Amino acid sequence: MAGRRRVSGSSVVALCLLLVALVACGGRTGADPVRADVQRVLDRRAAAVLDHDRAAYAGTGGAGAGFDNLDALPLADWSYRVRDVERTGDTATADVELRYRVEGYDRGPVTTGRTVRLSRDGRAGKWAVASDRPAKESGQQPWDQGAVRVVRGTHSLVLGVGQSTEALRRFADLADRAVPAVSDAWDGDWARRVVVLVPRSLEGMAGLLGSPASSYRGIAAVTTGETGGREHAPADRVIVNPDAYGLLGDLGKQVVLTHETTHVATRADTTSATPLWLSEGYADWVGYRDSGRTAAQAAPELAAEVAEGRVPARLPTDEDFGFTADADALARAYEGGWLACRMIAEQWGEDRLDAFYRAVGTHDERAGALEDAMNDVLGTTPEDFTARWRDYLRARFA
Repeated sequence: MAGRRRVSGSSVVALCLLLVALVACGGRTGADPVRADVQRVLDRRAAAVLDHDRAAYAGTGGAGAGFDNLDALPLADWSYRVRDVERTGDTATADVELRYRVEGYDRGPVTTGRTVRLSRDGRAGKWAVASDRPAKESGQQPWDQGAVRVVRGTHSLVLGVGQSTEALRRFADLADRAVPAVSDAWDGDWARRVVVLVPRSLEGMAGLLGSPASSYRGIAAVTTGETGGREHAPADRVIVNPDAYGLLGDLGKQVVLTHETTHVATRADTTSATPLWLSEGYADWVGYRDSGRTAAQAAPELAAEVAEGRVPARLPTDEDFGFTADADALARAYEGGWLACRMIAEQWGEDRLDAFYRAVGTHDERAGALEDAMNDVLGTTPEDFTARWRDYLRARFA
């Protein structure tokens, strides 16, 4: 038929190759030159950080702003990965992943999102960093809040902002006592060292955690880290709220640091199956273990309730530990978890308490975790355990 001809197989192949070439020339499927340029700038910046090279850092932009804030950090690794770049003329905004590792303390890198803004010199055609800030959904890092001061202890590294060397030394001394205390109680494998962050204020603590300050008012310290296996817990941090911590007495300060260090030690064996009454109760049990405090001294809120005939009907739930909960109710939740763990240590033995903690964490989910661990390690049921715990409270407080 006129106007038509049969297309041979070789013609089809040639046409496909032509289309591939045209698409590759379209720009978006090929390598993005701006993204590659930004990655090279940040690679140079990372090398300058690791080399403590102020001039090289300044050469990547911003006249070296921020270098002094982080130069004291003992770093084993520091790298950037550019995930995306949005360019408008001679300015660009990069979505960046920062990975860094504190030398001698972190099993793996801390990973955090950064928003890096850059500008380009039109004549030289070179990109330079204009600003580097936490990404929208990421918390601040210590150097975002000011110059980081570093104090090394025997078992600790304390990083502070807006704090004197003397104040940070006191934290190091407390942490250095906490680490052996935790190792004496917890028979699991852990690094036996801890990193403590001490910001200037409650607001600084909240900034590091990427949450409102109201969430942590009255909370002396928290521990950050991913639960569920050693590979997911590479870099725990104990973050102090200096406003609340400063109100504590000497014993209270030591108990808090020991409590938080316990979370670092048990992190690899803490999973989504572990209820908060067990993880928080165990940490308090270690914190108070050698303190000489009686049950009534360490659990005044719960003691008052039981003395008035209001014995809890159940163990504390995860919701009872919410930081926005009523202060007295939150205290009773911690005290109830502590006394449950103390009861296990007294009635079954400390080794069984450790074994029970690990057995719960071996489960992939909450359902059945307590039942199995109580049966296998303690030879009891949740119902019987709760009844024994209620009797234990009455015996000490009624």
